[in-house]
Amino acid sequence: MGTSNFPFSILLICVFFCFFVESHEEGSIVVEISNKGLDSLKDLLIQKAESSLVPIQLPQIEKTVHIPLLGNVDILLSSIVIHTINVTSSTVKTGSSGIVLNVSGATADMTMVWKYSYRAKYLPISVSDHGNASIQVEGMEVGLTLSLKAVEGSLKVSLLDCGCYVDNLYIQLIGGTSWLYQGLVDAFEGKIESAVESAVSDKLSDGVNNLDSQLQSLPKEIPVTKTASLNVTFVDDPVLKESSVDVELNGLFSPNAKTTVSGSGRRLLKSSSSCDGEDKMVKVSVRENVLESASSVYFEQNKMHWTVRDVPDEEYLNTSWWKDALPQLYNAYPDHDISLDVSVSSFPVIEVENKQIKVKAPVDVVINVLDEEQVIPVACISIAIDISTSPEVSGNALAGSLQLNDFKMSLSWSNIGDIHIAPLQTLALTTLRTVVVPYINLKLYEGYAIPSFHGYGLEDAQILCTDDSWIVMCSDITPVEQSFQSYLISVS
Repeated sequence: MGTSNFPFSILLICVFFCFFVESHEEGSIVVEISNKGLDSLKDLLIQKAESSLVPIQLPQIEKTVHIPLLGNVDILLSSIVIHTINVTSSTVKTGSSGIVLNVSGATADMTMVWKYSYRAKYLPISVSDHGNASIQVEGMEVGLTLSLKAVEGSLKVSLLDCGCYVDNLYIQLIGGTSWLYQGLVDAFEGKIESAVESAVSDKLSDGVNNLDSQLQSLPKEIPVTKTASLNVTFVDDPVLKESSVDVELNGLFSPNAKTTVSGSGRRLLKSSSSCDGEDKMVKVSVRENVLESASSVYFEQNKMHWTVRDVPDEEYLNTSWWKDALPQLYNAYPDHDISLDVSVSSFPVIEVENKQIKVKAPVDVVINVLDEEQVIPVACISIAIDISTSPEVSGNALAGSLQLNDFKMSLSWSNIGDIHIAPLQTLALTTLRTVVVPYINLKLYEGYAIPSFHGYGLEDAQILCTDDSWIVMCSDITPVEQSFQSYLISVS
């Protein structure tokens, strides 16, 4: 039965998106999980986890029963085991009281060993016998209420209420007599029901405690690359509404092993934009300062610096190719190979606008002449570049298009005399528009596969940029590789 794992239907989907999204110090990521998302994941978990609750070993039961004509009979029930539990109907609801999970109409299959003994009323001898029995449990109902809290950046789950009720038992003896059957039913039916109810409730409580321990042990920072880590702490308690569960993540990009955890957060007003079409399982709203945080880390770690020495058409990296646009370079170093040191000189400015993301970045390009064993810097060109991109999701890939909005060049310094920027800018701008941007757009059109997380990926995802500085993605979730049961094993 999936009951012991029902909390995962709310929580692990949150964890799923912690690993997929990137966020900022004051909660720039809001994950909104719709009722459709909760229901779908709950059904999947029940399908995969009905066996996780069993087998359940119940304590033995013994009692002295008075049987007409025989007198007092000592009966012992042992090896009482619930082998299977089958769920036929379940619901999950959210509200101010917490997350309420209910299972109704569940059935269970059990076995046990019975034994009796009594002293014959008129003979000085003892009579005993033993055998097996199978039990069918029907009409079992289970309910539990959970609370979710953010405690020191982690998500804490607590069990507020838990109960189990058994409607009917059907006992089939293997061996024995009719008086024994009636004695068992009369004397032990209520005790077996109570034992089942208590055992299932205890198992659920243990499962919630185990889940909470696993959540507390989750890392609060995740390495994204060799350079940057992502803070995935929770800034505030999840908001439980009738139609969704909203989770706000802290998530500051920082150099590896130096992630800052904010001691207090403030709840942000999330984007009101909605994706087109039918309701999706998850809506993820990402604020523009997420991107600013990432670019800041990479800039401060000097990761926005590249040396260009090899290109598909290597004639670009020879002074002969530049003799018309930059004759001073060719005259000083005829037919010499060159390299380019490209670096972003200050923080890029990133703005999320309606249907696009705009980036403005100042770039310095140092031209180096390769003269035998020497690398000789000869000039530095400063470039102000303004580009925009329109992201979209195609299938299971992130795609889009790039547009060059503005491109300006100026001379920073030169060791080869005064350089006329106008012809150089014309050449560079023509190359960008006719070669570089179309090549990038071809790659963007092909898209980049969105990675799966423990065998689960996005389905029918939509992404849009809003004029209030949010990137909004709506998606369903579907299994793509390994089963969720394998994931549960991997984290246990």
